[in-house]
Amino acid sequence: MAIIEHSVNTEKWPIAPHVADLESSIIREILKISSQPGVISFAGGLPAPELFPLDDLQQAMEDSVRKYKDACVQYSLTRGIVPLRELMAERTTERGTATEVDNLIITSGGQQAIELISCAFIAPGDYIITENPTYVGALQAFNLYQARYAPVEMDDEGMIVDMVEENIRKFNPKLIYTVSNFQNPTGITMSRARREALIDVANRYDIPIVDDDPYGDIRFAGESQPTLKSMGGDTVIAVHTFSKVIAPGLRIGWMNGPKDFIGHIEKIKQCVDLHTNTLCQYMIYEFVKAGKLEPHIEKIKVDYRTKRDAMLETMRETFPAGVKWTEPEGGLFLWVELPQHMSAKDLLPKAVEMKVAYVYGQPFHPDGQGVNTLRMNFSNASLENIKKGTARLGKLISENI
Repeated sequence: MAIIEHSVNTEKWPIAPHVADLESSIIREILKISSQPGVISFAGGLPAPELFPLDDLQQAMEDSVRKYKDACVQYSLTRGIVPLRELMAERTTERGTATEVDNLIITSGGQQAIELISCAFIAPGDYIITENPTYVGALQAFNLYQARYAPVEMDDEGMIVDMVEENIRKFNPKLIYTVSNFQNPTGITMSRARREALIDVANRYDIPIVDDDPYGDIRFAGESQPTLKSMGGDTVIAVHTFSKVIAPGLRIGWMNGPKDFIGHIEKIKQCVDLHTNTLCQYMIYEFVKAGKLEPHIEKIKVDYRTKRDAMLETMRETFPAGVKWTEPEGGLFLWVELPQHMSAKDLLPKAVEMKVAYVYGQPFHPDGQGVNTLRMNFSNASLENIKKGTARLGKLISENI
């Protein structure tokens, strides 16, 4: 059959306006810039690749194929394979949050969980409450459903909950979104008092809290806080992922929520991808069941604390007066606030010229503020490059302050 050639102008295709208006991830765009040879990048949220448990994952894959044969590459349940959900329900319960199998659904990373929640709750023009700043990937998911925002400012205890009730009365939001532990982008952890206050106000107004918690296991300093889910029960929908504690390429996350709500999410997920990768679910199951997860997390915590300490020490030595930053007790990020007159976005090309990169902070702000802020990742670069790149950045800021 002959193929008829025709020049197609896809610009004339009727792409929906809310899709056409979507912006690419600023982090992905900056990663393109910072991938130049010699650039030390603090831009991504990438775990340390040298810590990926490749040998154990290879063993887990071999065990999965040997034990489960065709089942590990066949279609599987939308909610996720039962053994993995049983194991995670048991682990979650042991750690203080009473959880049953039907409370859980396995997702394609934590990002899909946020997108499924967005689909379930948000109609065009609906408001949601977020921290200000907040995770830019969540904003992308919310934007796809044409959400509007009622952002709440933060201090060193997290979201300033006293502002939440005012926003509820004014905007009638559909949900409250928070990253309560080692927040992306600031690294701040919500205090216990703030957690109690947030749950109280959510209960009084019957508004669900979505707690995006990819970093909670990576605490390497300070005192642990009870999870919002353990405190708030069915008021809280918890989102978790194995991306930061095993490997992001496996794309295995999960959601813990009220059983009837998970039923709604199951139907939405059937429309999206039928189910999460079956083989990777079995691999994670075998990895965790073999007792590999907890020792691996401990190894990560030692490495990330060392890197965080090196970054903070170099910042204290090289950053000029007038610059502020957070000192997180876990996670992957810290947050820098330059003097008000400075633009972190305008400074970035100069940084790349000096072979160092970061993510400027404005896209993390739903209200468009934060021109003078930036996020730095300390998990991915080597110890030597952390010291070298941070010193370069300190020199650049000093020269432009």
